[in-house]
Amino acid sequence: MDISQARAILQKYNKEPFHLRHADVVSGVMRYFAKEFDCEREEYWAIVGMLHDIDFELYPQDHCVKGEELLRAEGVEDELVRSAMSHGWGLTGAKHEPEHFMEKVLFACDELTGLIGAVTLMRPSKSVQDLEVSSVRKKFKDKKFAAGCSRDTIVQGAQMLGWELDDLFHKTIAAMRTIEGC
Repeated sequence: MDISQARAILQKYNKEPFHLRHADVVSGVMRYFAKEFDCEREEYWAIVGMLHDIDFELYPQDHCVKGEELLRAEGVEDELVRSAMSHGWGLTGAKHEPEHFMEKVLFACDELTGLIGAVTLMRPSKSVQDLEVSSVRKKFKDKKFAAGCSRDTIVQGAQMLGWELDDLFHKTIAAMRTIEGC
């Protein structure tokens, strides 16, 4: 499977521009991290990011459970299904704990991309290009801001990776800078 095939599968179950954009962002962030940590599997990381929320638009109450069903019905290989659905571990009925480094990156960055996106929308520039870690940290502390973005998940993801929270913020901002406007 390549990224265009993954996007076609995603679009069978997702029509909302917000969900499609989120998939693009997470896919791009995953590709960025793959370039640094697993360059031979860059496309795989991007595909996992593209498909991770395949079920969220239609089945939010069964997120990562229904996604596993949908991906298997599409003939997606087991490893990819497991990797994509592991981001819901402890949050949904997902049965796969993030074990591999790539899965931990997805777990940590999925919620964080939403928070960073919300912070960016509040800035005069509406751009991540001039966003600083301190701005994200400030909004991270405000539980009412982008309340749907789980701070606990972001913290847990950073811990899984063995990274300080500011390092995760910095790396994810850098990743989002490479895809802004795409």
